Formats: sequence, structure tokens, C-alpha cells
Amino acid sequence: MGRDIHSYTADSFYIHLGKLFYAVAAADKVVREQEVKTLKEIVEKQWLKYDEFEDEFGTDAAYQIEIFFDWLDENDPEPGEAYSDFEDYYKEHQRLFTPKVKQMVWKTADAIAASYAGKNKSELILLSKLKSLLKH
Repeated sequence: MGRDIHSYTADSFYIHLGKLFYAVAAADKVVREQEVKTLKEIVEKQWLKYDEFEDEFGTDAAYQIEIFFDWLDENDPEPGEAYSDFEDYYKEHQRLFTPKVKQMVWKTADAIAASYAGKNKSELILLSKLKSLLKH
């Protein structure tokens, strides 16, 4: 019994969100415990409860954000590459990024950046790029 196209779409969508949120947390070269905690709280409170996505993708898929974020944190890739991967995915799949999803993406990234000692220069630069991307 194979997986249908929606489960692949959901996994890919949430994996790329994991890449984005990792890039924000690792922008200053260190992923802090508070940044991980903030991400997990937002996944629980927002991403798992977002009705439109639940209908299309199923609630369990949102946990892919955390799972892939943790995997990236353990494997320590270049944050810029993780962001570029998200940016490419965003441009190729804009239909998935409704105004509500864009708002959730922004709020999550912003909260991660602010969760440890405020936003530093690296995080601000990345957030600026993200804000510009989400306008399209």
C-alpha cells in the first residue's frame, strides 16, 4: 500500500518549513535551546491546529517540522543552504502558501529569532529576506 500524492506534498511542505526555521535559529551559527522550545510550542499551538491544512494534509504531518528541524540541528548544515532550499520550494509551490500560511510562517520565524536574547544581525538579515519573499 503506497502513500498518496498528498502525503508526499505534506511531508515536503513541512520538511521545507523545518529547513526555514532551522535557518533562522542557526543564522548566528548556534541553535539555542530556547529557539528549539519556541519552535515546538508553535508547532503544537498553531501548526497542528490549522484547520485548512489539517483537511488537506492531516494533522500528523506538521510534526515533520520538528523532526526535520531536529535532524538538521544534529547534522549542522549551512543555514544559508537550508534557507535557499526553502526559498526554491516556496517559488515552485506558491499555491500552498495562502495568506494565512504566510502569516503563520512569518510569525513562527519571527518568534524563533526573538526567543533568545532578541534578534541579532544575522537573524535580522534572514528575516528581511523572508519578509521580501513572502510578499510574492
